[in-house]
Amino acid sequence: MMHFLSPNMNFDGLIIMLIAIMFGPAILLAIIGFAVLKKNKKTAKILFILAAVYLIISLGICGALIAGF
Repeated sequence: MMHFLSPNMNFDGLIIMLIAIMFGPAILLAIIGFAVLKKNKKTAKILFILAAVYLIISLGICGALIAGF
C-alpha cells in the first residue's frame, strides 16, 4: 500500500504553480499596459486597474491556499 502523505514528499512544483497563477497574469497585464500607454492612455489605465484587482484577489485566494486555510 502506498502512503500518500509520507514525510519525504516534495510539493515544490505545486508552490511554483500557485505563485505563477498569483503573479503571472497581473505582470502580463501590466506589461501590456506599459506597451499601450503612449498610444491609448485610457486603455492602459484600465489594464493597470485590472492587473491590480487580479493581484489583490489572487493573493487572497492563492495566499489562503498556500497558508493552509
